[in-house]
Amino acid sequence: MPRQVTDAEKFLKLAEKAKDIRVKRSPKSVKLKLRTTKMLYTFICEPETADALIKKLPVQPVEL
Repeated sequence: MPRQVTDAEKFLKLAEKAKDIRVKRSPKSVKLKLRTTKMLYTFICEPETADALIKKLPVQPVEL
């Protein structure tokens, strides 16, 4: 089961161990999916917040 992360700083810390990051956009929100070797983490936020986070990610995200 995936785990939902509610803190942006924690998501960025987890992103250091990420193998893959996927971005799913909808009109009102953006879902960032972070895959590590053992777990899938999700982070849901507004599009403006997501754009700022995507710039800080160490792994190139894939848009879905």
